[in-house]
Amino acid sequence: MILANAYLPGALLALSAMLIYAISALGSNRSGKGLSRTALVLAWCLHGVLLVLGLGVNEPRFGFGPALSVTAWLVLPVYAVENRLMPHAQARWALAFLGIAAVLVAWAFPGKPLSLGVSPWFALHLAMGISSYCLFAMAVVHAWLLNRTEQQIRRALDPHSGIPLLTLERLTFRLIGIGFVLLSVTLLAGWLFGETLYGPGYASKSSWDHKTVFSVLSWVTFAALLFGRAYFGWRGRKATRVLYLGATFLLLAYAGSRFVIEVLLRRAV
Repeated sequence: MILANAYLPGALLALSAMLIYAISALGSNRSGKGLSRTALVLAWCLHGVLLVLGLGVNEPRFGFGPALSVTAWLVLPVYAVENRLMPHAQARWALAFLGIAAVLVAWAFPGKPLSLGVSPWFALHLAMGISSYCLFAMAVVHAWLLNRTEQQIRRALDPHSGIPLLTLERLTFRLIGIGFVLLSVTLLAGWLFGETLYGPGYASKSSWDHKTVFSVLSWVTFAALLFGRAYFGWRGRKATRVLYLGATFLLLAYAGSRFVIEVLLRRAV
């Protein structure tokens, strides 16, 4: 609960990050673009300090809350690079609200202590998994923008994005493709080197558990999406619906299963 992570420095940092994220969201119109950008960078820095405190100070913890928080934190620099290439991308307000939600969830549910006996390679394995989360989360944001822009064009409205629809679509599938590669490597490493990464007995404990089942379902869904795109020309709403389904499976694979274990069942496993 929130009280479990409510020490004063962390509480002040979390509240400050959420407040500055809110300022960024409220100033995302044209008149406040400079303030919004500065606030987003500052909030992102405070968010990063919170993650370091939670993962690297005293007793490192990790769970569904920090997983979502790290994913949101990694999404922001990807957006910053993209915004340099395409300055008209208008998703800053959505990412600011995503940052608020991520900080709040990680603060409320900091997760369980990490075992000190895991392999040093576990950090790399975890980083690849979270990176795939990040890329698919960014793809979902782009898919939402794609659907909104397409609807506005059909209604003969000005989409205000300034990004050609085909460019936005190509970027979305690039994110999906890179995320799929990282997800594949993460799953393959877990299956081949699970005992090394997580310690003896991992295979017998985790064989086809909820995490594995949802991970495989997400991989199959994304593979079907990329195959359908390459051979059947899937695009538009059909493609984004499959993306949303795969992202939901991926969310349930770790964050969802950890939520059930940590919050509903109150287990430390």
